[in-house]
Amino acid sequence: MKPKKLIALALLTTLCIGTLYSCSNGSNTKVENNTEQKQNTKKVMLYSSLKEKQLAAIKNAFMKKHPEIAMDYYAAGTGKVLTKIATEQQSGQIASDLIWVGDPSNYLTFKEKGMLESYKSKEASNIADKFKDKDNTFIGARLVVMGFSYNSNSVKGDMIPKSWNDLIKPEFKGQLVMSDPAEAGTTMYAISALANHKDYGWQYFEKLKANKMELESGTTSTINKVGSGAYKVCVGVDYVTRTLEKQGSPIKFSYPEKDLIVVSSPIAILKGAPHMEEAKLLYDFILSEEGQKILADTQATPVRNGLSVGDGALDAAEIAQRMLDIDDQSVSKQKQEILDKFDKLFK
Repeated sequence: MKPKKLIALALLTTLCIGTLYSCSNGSNTKVENNTEQKQNTKKVMLYSSLKEKQLAAIKNAFMKKHPEIAMDYYAAGTGKVLTKIATEQQSGQIASDLIWVGDPSNYLTFKEKGMLESYKSKEASNIADKFKDKDNTFIGARLVVMGFSYNSNSVKGDMIPKSWNDLIKPEFKGQLVMSDPAEAGTTMYAISALANHKDYGWQYFEKLKANKMELESGTTSTINKVGSGAYKVCVGVDYVTRTLEKQGSPIKFSYPEKDLIVVSSPIAILKGAPHMEEAKLLYDFILSEEGQKILADTQATPVRNGLSVGDGALDAAEIAQRMLDIDDQSVSKQKQEILDKFDKLFK
């Protein structure tokens, strides 16, 4: 072989060996980095009926505080969240670490079935006892206040409802709407509270039916119907109404002067959560001052003492003083009976 060809062959061989070494070395480094990343990236999963905007805000802030944890969530109405958990429970594998829905009575059912982990958060001392489970299996994480969402173009002055009985006035006949309680946990809770109260009972709902109260699917959709002028007033939720008002809808919220219906919207860690330690960190973060301020920024009423949404909204202490005393145990046990009776009356 000629010298020039020998030199060329040697150079080519050296280049190939160098390239193979480089590729091999780069490949090994990539595998090592991926392995390290997998070891350092922890996870936590939340099932919730909160709005997407609220959950996204919580996720972004939590992951900023804990960059080593990848948070994810499943957002849907309370009914769908409960169905998903029930389906997963039957299969023997629940994918969620925490649950956060509206109706506190659901948590009593979870607790009776042994589905909840007992955990006393370091943040719990900043929350009123009436919003906490005595066995630390769940705790209120935000306050959802039920009242009256009204169209400010057509409902003004003395016409603005200030009591539950104002909804049965003749001027609202055929102009009332309510979310379907089978889909909205907060509405289900409000109906249970009023149906079991001596001053209201089922006769109150019979009067609402006579005043042509209609049903709509979903809380936000219901309030949007009022904003569009399809109805004048609805049984609404404070934070959804404030959010839509800030977006330009002619909608406002009115608190009942008495018998305030308050849903403490608890959080809980599921028994045997696949990511237990991460779940506890997220639980603490939601109850912390930082987490509660994030909720306030998204128009949700904080459950933590000393914080408020502002703009005339009641804080946790004021709400606790005016709220209707509701037996969550009774609500939990009578849920199906109340739904059946309500369906028979309105559907």
